[in-house]
Formats: sequence, C-alpha cells, structure tokens
Amino acid sequence: MSDNQPNPNNGFDPEDLQRLMREMFGADGSITPEEIAKATGIPLSTAQLNHAMMAFQRAMSGEQVEINWDNTREVALQTIRESDKRDADSAQLISGMENASQAAITLATLWLDEVTTMGTTADAPRLLTREQWVEQSLSTWIELAKPVAESMADALESGMREQLPEEIAENLPQLAGVTRNIGGALFAMQLGSAVGQLACQVVSGGDIGIPLITGEGHSGGALLPENMTLFANDLDQSPQDVALYLTVRELAHARLFKHAKWLRTDFIRAITDYAREIEFNITMLDAVNDSFDPSQQEQLQEMISSGALIPPKTAAQEAAHERLETTLALIEGWVDAVTAKATEKLPGAESIAEMVRRRRATGGPAEKTFGTLIGLELRPQKLREAAKMWQLLAERGGDKARDELWSHPDLLPTAEEIEHPAKLLERLGHAGQRPEELSDDIDIALERLLAGEFDRPGDAGDAGDAGGSNGACDSGGERDGDGEGGSTPTAP
Repeated sequence: MSDNQPNPNNGFDPEDLQRLMREMFGADGSITPEEIAKATGIPLSTAQLNHAMMAFQRAMSGEQVEINWDNTREVALQTIRESDKRDADSAQLISGMENASQAAITLATLWLDEVTTMGTTADAPRLLTREQWVEQSLSTWIELAKPVAESMADALESGMREQLPEEIAENLPQLAGVTRNIGGALFAMQLGSAVGQLACQVVSGGDIGIPLITGEGHSGGALLPENMTLFANDLDQSPQDVALYLTVRELAHARLFKHAKWLRTDFIRAITDYAREIEFNITMLDAVNDSFDPSQQEQLQEMISSGALIPPKTAAQEAAHERLETTLALIEGWVDAVTAKATEKLPGAESIAEMVRRRRATGGPAEKTFGTLIGLELRPQKLREAAKMWQLLAERGGDKARDELWSHPDLLPTAEEIEHPAKLLERLGHAGQRPEELSDDIDIALERLLAGEFDRPGDAGDAGDAGGSNGACDSGGERDGDGEGGSTPTAP
C-alpha cells in the first residue's frame, strides 16, 4: 500500500494490485518488451520481443487463453541462433563427424547383436542439425511440459481466487485469469529457452533418458554431429571412435524402448502424477504486494526462478520423484552396461565412457531437463549403481536374464535392488545357477505374472522375496500388463 495504514482486506489493496498489474503489462506500456526479456532471462530478437509483449497484453484481458507453444519453438530456435559460432573450420569437422556417424551404424548394429537379445529397430538413426532436433522433438517437449504448465496455472488461479477477499474479488474479477495467462506465457518462453540450450548440448535423441524424436522413421533415434564434434574436442580419441561409441549408445537406447513398449508411456505418466499435486503458496503474494518494485525487473526473475511461491513437495510428488529417478537410473544403467560390453573391442572406449559419466556429474542434458521441469535431481551414484547391477546380472545370468526384466514393469529391479544387487539375485533365485537356468526362471515368472497368478515379483513362490517394492510401484496400485495401471522418477 502507499501508506502505513492497516488494510482491512487481509493485506491486499485493490488499488495497489491494479496498479501493479497495470504497470507490469498494461496499456500504459511502462514495462517494455526488452524489460520482459530481462525479467525472464531469455535472449529474444526484436520481433520475438514484440510478439511476447502482445502475448502478455492479451493475457491481461483476463480471458483464459491456451498456452501458445509456438512461443516455445521460436525462443528455442532463437537461442540456437544466438549461440551459433560455426566457421569454415568447424563446418569441416562437423562434416567429418557426419560421415563417421553414418559409417558407424553398421558396425554398431553388429556389436549390439552380440551382447543383447533385444532386436534392432526398423529405422537407422537420423543425423540432425540442432534446428532439426528442436523441430522433431518439440511435440515430446510439449507432452512432457503440458501437464506441469497446466497444473501450475490451475493451482495459481485457484489459489488466487480462494485467497482474494470478497471485496477485492468484486473489484478485480479478472485478476486470477490474468495471473494464469501470464504464468503460462512465461512458462512457454522459459521452456523454449531451456530446449534451445539443450539443442546445443545433446549428442543424441536419447540423451535425456527417453526418446524425444517423433515422426516417420523415428524409431532408430537420432545423432547430432555438431554436438558430437564438440564432445569429441575434449577427448584424445579419433572422431571415428567417438562416433562409433555414441552410435552404439543411441542404438542401444532405441532397442530398449522398442522392446519395452510400455516404458515411454509409464515415464510420462509419472510426470503427470507429479504435476497433479502442484500447489502454490498464495499467501506469499502479501509480501509481493508490499515489496515488488516494477522498475526492478530482477525481482520478477528471482520470483519466477526461485520457486518462492511453490510449497515443499507433497508425499505423492516425492513418490513420483522416486519413481522417475529409479526409472531413469535403470534406463541409463542398462544402456551404459550394454554399451560397455558392445564396445570392448573399441580403443579408448573407457575414456569416452568416463567423459559421459563426467558430463552427467556436472549436469548433463537429462539432469538439466528434469531439474528445470520438475525439480528432480538425478544422483550420479544411483546411475553408476544401476549400471553395475545390470553388468552383474549379465555376468551371473546372461544377457537374456538381464534383458527379460524389461518385459513387464513389475519385473524391474527396485530402488533397493539397485543399491543392493544381491537382493535382486536372490529374488530371481540365482544362487549357484547357470545363466540358462536363471533365464528359465524369469520366463516362468513372467508367464505366471501375465496369467494373474501373483501380483508382484516377490510373490513368485520359489523366486524369493523382492526385497522391497519397485520404485515404480511405491505410490500404490497394481499395473496392468500393458503398463497402464496406477503404479509405475522422474521428471522436463
């Protein structure tokens, strides 16, 4: 308020709120497009800034508007253009990496055939530019982000309506809708900035943990030669060896998702489960009303990025995080283990693998994606433990035993079994068995599971105790055979 007199409306003053919204995005235009870009921390061209300003002014109408995902695309592409530093020398290196990647596909396929029972995909990996990666992955980004964005907007609007005193609600009937619309517009632009930054880093279609590329012929995944070239610059390895290693990884990832058809849907559902629980601490708006200075746009950026209006995670969100983290660890661990076995003949494979691990530890694409999207922090230690677990299972039970656990979500190792692989081996009845005997036991367990004879892996009679529930099932509920049930780490 403009003075220190007590406000009978629980700290809210209609005139102050009207002034704040009008000064931020109203017709008087005191906030310029450039200041919007500064507030959100997103570099935009003049045309995009004007487009953003129009979007915010439209949001001020109070009428509910759909999130304009075209803004996401435009911001992502602009981010790429801003970071483009290609010259003649780098173009030649990129061309060489393209040739090396194309040549690597046949050998990578043969090597994988020797170490996994999962069949090859119908398509070969696509070679994409950064811009093509954005265009061909955008629908997946929207699929991942939409439930989060809509839940955030719904929670903010609902909380605003509940919190406003009746007198203010009568004076500002459109305030909640305005808040919802502005929040959606900011989310779309910030997602675009994140996608654009990732486009300059990812080396393959599966680099964040799940397949992103869509469209005809997408099943083989994708490779980005420009980013592969940058990745190779930090290694004392030939471009051909780097290309072969990364191609093996991408093809292994593609085979996994072809085999476990339920996996992608299951993963996205966990993000939706997390988003469903999003709430906002609307009482923080009291402090915002008292202290926010529209001339200091850094305050708005800090409010948006710090999560000051978001309360601690609920129990359901914690469960969704655990499920997603466990699933990502199982995916990345399996790909690591299979790639390591397939590239045993490749000179320098361990050095390249170490670079992949170091990249994760310092915040790789997957870590940045799910950290931005839903605040999930992936623990490198858990990824390493998962890789060791898959490797141990293959050594003790064979490739078939390792791969068949992906036949159904309820057969997957639990978070506890990742940490203590002996519990997994005990559950599978592996003590002293030969590989072919272990595979037979898994076949029998899967048949009984699909026949409905027991609900969880730990109920499989002689198969032993599962040693705890799967992180994918911690939130409760049984799954159907197609993975459509209510139970399933993260979240991007």
